[in-house]
Amino acid sequence: MPALTYVATRRSAHAGYVVQAIVNNLAPLLFVVFHTSLDVPVAQLGVLASLNFGVQLLTDLGAVRVVDRVGYRRPLVLAHALAALGLVLLAVLPLVLASPFVGLCVAVVVYGVGGGLLEVLVSPVVEHLPSPPEEKAAGMALAHSFYCWGQLAVVVLTTALLAVLGTGLWPVLPVLWAVVPLVNLVVLLRVPMPATVPDEHRTPLRALFGTPLFLAALVLMTTGGAAELTMAQWSSFFAEQGTGAPKEVGDLLGPGLFALLMGLGRAAYGVWGHDVPLRPLLAASGAAAAVCYVVAATATVPVVSLVACALCGLAVALLWPGTFSLTSARFPLGGAAMFAVLALAGDAGGTFGPLGAGLLADAADGPLAGLAAALPGDAGTGLRAGLLLSAAVPLVFAVTVLVTGRARAGRTDAVSDRGTHPR
Repeated sequence: MPALTYVATRRSAHAGYVVQAIVNNLAPLLFVVFHTSLDVPVAQLGVLASLNFGVQLLTDLGAVRVVDRVGYRRPLVLAHALAALGLVLLAVLPLVLASPFVGLCVAVVVYGVGGGLLEVLVSPVVEHLPSPPEEKAAGMALAHSFYCWGQLAVVVLTTALLAVLGTGLWPVLPVLWAVVPLVNLVVLLRVPMPATVPDEHRTPLRALFGTPLFLAALVLMTTGGAAELTMAQWSSFFAEQGTGAPKEVGDLLGPGLFALLMGLGRAAYGVWGHDVPLRPLLAASGAAAAVCYVVAATATVPVVSLVACALCGLAVALLWPGTFSLTSARFPLGGAAMFAVLALAGDAGGTFGPLGAGLLADAADGPLAGLAAALPGDAGTGLRAGLLLSAAVPLVFAVTVLVTGRARAGRTDAVSDRGTHPR
C-alpha cells in the first residue's frame, strides 16, 4: 500500500500519544486537590501515581504474545475506550464511594489498562509504517513528541480551567478530557493499519533475552522511564508544596515547561537529527538529567528549582524513544512482542520511580532526617531528599549507554552507529 495512504494512520498514532499523555498526567495535576478536598494523604498520592504505571506494566505483560496475532486495530480501539471510561470514572467514583481513595484507584486501573495498551501498540505502528530506514529513529522521536504536546496541553488547559472554574468543579475536567480518546477511537475504526510481523519471521523473545544488548536495553528503558516519570509526576506537587510557588505558577513553570522542553527536544531530533549519532547524545542526556535532579533538590531559590524541573524535560526527551530506536534497529524483526517487553520495562521504571521518590520523601522523617535537614525547606514534604537520591537513576542510564556502546564497538560484527543502524 502506498505510503501516502498511511498519513491518517500516522496522525491517529500521534493522537494516541496525546491520549496516553492525558491518562498519565491529569491526575498528578489534581494531587493537591485530592489532598486538600478529599483528604487523600501524600503517601496515597504516591500510590496513585505508581498504580497507573503498575497496571500499565501488567497490561504490557499480558499483551506480549497477543498483539502480533490479533493485529493493531482492535486493541487500539479498546485502549481508547478504556481511557475514556477511566477518565469519566475519575470524575464520578471519588464523589460517590465511601472512600475517595478507592474510587480514584478504580478509575486509575481502568484508564491504566488503556494506557498500557497504547504503550504497547503505538510505537510498533509508527515503526512499521512505510518510511526510509535512515528516518526511522527521527520518526520515532517526532511521534513521541506528541506525548509531550499532549502533556503540555493537559497542564496548561487544566491549570487554566481550575483557575476559572475553581477547585470545587474539578470533576468537570476528566469528563472534558475524555472527549479526546473518544474522537480518536472513531478515526481508528477507519484508517489502514500496517501488518504485524508474522510468527515465522519474528525474532523469538527467548532469543532476545539471550542477547546482552537487549538486556541492556531493558535497563535503559527502566531507568529512562523512571527518570522521566518521577519528575513529571511529582513536579506539580513539588512546585507548590516544596518551593511555595502558587499552584498556577508552579504548574506552568514546573510540569508545563517540562513538557514543552521535552516536546521540543523530541521534535528537534525528529526534524534535524538524521545525521546526529544517538548513542552519545543519550549518554549526555542521562548525565544532564541527573544534574537537573540535584539542582532541583538543592537550590535555595525556588525559581532555580523550578527551572531545573523544567530543564529536566529537555534532558530526558530522548531517553524513551531513543532506546526504542536503538533496539528496533538492532532487532528489526522483534515485532510488537519486543515493543511490549520494552514498554514493560519502561512502565516498571514509571511505576517504581515515582513510588520510590515518595517513599524516600516519607523517610525524611526517619532514616533520611539528617539529609532532609541539610536541604532547603520543602514544607515538611521531604520531596527534596527524594528527588536528590532519585538523581542516581538517570546516572545509571548514562553509564549503561556508555558501557554498551564500548561493548558494541568491540564486536567484529558491529554495524556503524550511523545511517540505518541505531544512532
